[in-house]
Amino acid sequence: MSEQAGSEQARKTAEALEYLTGFGNEHSSEAVPGALPLGRNSPQRAPLGLYAEQLSGSAFTEPRSHNRRSWLYRIRPSAAHPPFTRIDNGALRTAPFTEAPADPNRLRWNPLPDPAPGTDFLAGLWTLGGNGDATQRTGMAVHLYAANASMTDRVFSDSDGELLIVPERGGLLLRTELGLLAARPGDMAIIPRGVRFRVELLDADARGYVCENYGQPFVLPDLGPIGANGLAAARDFRAPVAAYEDVERPTEVINKFCGNLWSATYDHSPLDVVAWYGTHVPYVYDLRRFNVLGTISYDHPDPSIFTVLTSPSDTPGLAGVDFVVFAPRWLVGEDTFRPPYFHRNVMSEYMGLIEGAYDAKAEGFVPGGGSLHNMMSAHGPDHETFDRASAAELKPQKIDDGLAFMFETRWPITATAQAAGADHLQRGYDDVWQGLQRHFRA
Repeated sequence: MSEQAGSEQARKTAEALEYLTGFGNEHSSEAVPGALPLGRNSPQRAPLGLYAEQLSGSAFTEPRSHNRRSWLYRIRPSAAHPPFTRIDNGALRTAPFTEAPADPNRLRWNPLPDPAPGTDFLAGLWTLGGNGDATQRTGMAVHLYAANASMTDRVFSDSDGELLIVPERGGLLLRTELGLLAARPGDMAIIPRGVRFRVELLDADARGYVCENYGQPFVLPDLGPIGANGLAAARDFRAPVAAYEDVERPTEVINKFCGNLWSATYDHSPLDVVAWYGTHVPYVYDLRRFNVLGTISYDHPDPSIFTVLTSPSDTPGLAGVDFVVFAPRWLVGEDTFRPPYFHRNVMSEYMGLIEGAYDAKAEGFVPGGGSLHNMMSAHGPDHETFDRASAAELKPQKIDDGLAFMFETRWPITATAQAAGADHLQRGYDDVWQGLQRHFRA
């Protein structure tokens, strides 16, 4: 089948998808009636001749509110496979990042160059940097991807962490063990740790961002004084319904384990789960549904008010990684400099742009590109934005011509050698602040 025909078929599949709704729910689904056992998880004989298998994303003894596990009822058990062998990691890298020193400078990149023909999602992953240690389940990594081919007869799983995928160009059909998700630009998708999946393209090519979270799974942030509602609503997250492949042909299964890629060729597709229930579940979420809260009096709020998901750490309020979105919103603050203010932050920030423009940068920050402002690096609006916003008439203003996001993390992000030396690194990024003039009058 040609790539064009494959994309057309994937689009038709994506348009017909149905979903379960709710973040963190105890979901259940069966592709064949009667496939889920009643009253027990592992009966002596599972229904329909299936195998019962538990997939645990947390320790058995973690608190119930934190526990992530799903029961899968599959055609063949995951244990029936040949040995895995090491394969080349390509441009994929994993923490600890030691190829280059952590850099206090502000860095910005143009989009990834177009890949060679036949590059699928996995082959198109390119690591920008990260922090922590994947073997200790701490920290995160920032990856980008550029692909022009669907994954064919191979699937991928990540034992090191969960994957938060942010498409920027081209839609994705994510075929997971638990069912199918469609993620288009403006959506984000979560693939939990260890869940196998295949990526098919909905368009001729695809490009976007990935946050690999080694730490605690993402959760919705507490709302505190905000109250019971606001930010991302749990009901807007969509989980897949059960869908299985009963395919008996060689399938390459690639596992990312402790930073390296390992491959085994199965004689069948492992996406053969006929029914499942639990909380260790993939999701997709439309970022435009984010309920933005902000000032209705004065001052620009801290960017934490835009948090979609957070990965908690051992220190309350200090995230291993936050996922933040700057969605369409109104600005109405009086006597207020409305773009993001100048600041230095103990957290480190990687920002990407999905579409349009970002209100703190007049030029150079383009969809598919990204900027890195490590801890305590001074940043904020460029000189053109500052001059314009300082003189603007403060009438209500709708910001709806862009969609940006941020991965914010407690530790510095160390860039990989390939990112530090990339041709698409903007080596004149500091210049955007050089036009800021002295205005002091004693």
